[in-house]
Amino acid sequence: MTPLNFTVRTSEEYWQKIILKHPDIADLELEIQQTLSNPDKIRRSSHDPNVLLFYLILKEKRWVAAVARRLNGDGFLITAYQTDAIKEGETLWHK
Repeated sequence: MTPLNFTVRTSEEYWQKIILKHPDIADLELEIQQTLSNPDKIRRSSHDPNVLLFYLILKEKRWVAAVARRLNGDGFLITAYQTDAIKEGETLWHK
């Protein structure tokens, strides 16, 4: 459950596709779950209002980002990655 009161789901098959594209997060599954349930910041994508970017600080100037689409109250994971910059977009929630 996210702080915005919806759940984000993914399948094992889709998770494998994500870590194939971003192998540096293969060992960060728990951190990705924490990013969705207890993020430091949530932003709305500047390109798609149904896409939300969840950020959790891993260490100084390093975040885990989880990107989810929310449609009809249901959420699903689009991708996840490590980043050194938070993308532009409207801030919806922060700690």
